[in-house]
Amino acid sequence: MSCYTVSLPGPGPWGFRLQGGKDFNMPLTISRITPGSKAAMGNLIQGDVIVAIDGVSTDGMTHLEAQNKIKMANYNLALTMSKLNWPSIQQGIPLTTITQNFNPSKLKLKE
Repeated sequence: MSCYTVSLPGPGPWGFRLQGGKDFNMPLTISRITPGSKAAMGNLIQGDVIVAIDGVSTDGMTHLEAQNKIKMANYNLALTMSKLNWPSIQQGIPLTTITQNFNPSKLKLKE
């Protein structure tokens, strides 16, 4: 998995929708991007995983905790993102299997 960082100028709204979290047994991912928004201008990609929010790992973070962390960012929102290995889906592996086996704590973040 490859990681990249997106820095969005604040304040919100940021222009993306979040899905997943520890409480859903899914990685936190970008489910929707509003065209013309800060997220769109910052090149966020729908389906990518949020590995860290403002330098704080999302490993074990619930959906609500992630939402609150994002809402607290007033001046700048820094997201560390990761791409899942989507070709696995084309090989017939169900998405639920991929997300259940995803462990962001094993990702190596670039500093």
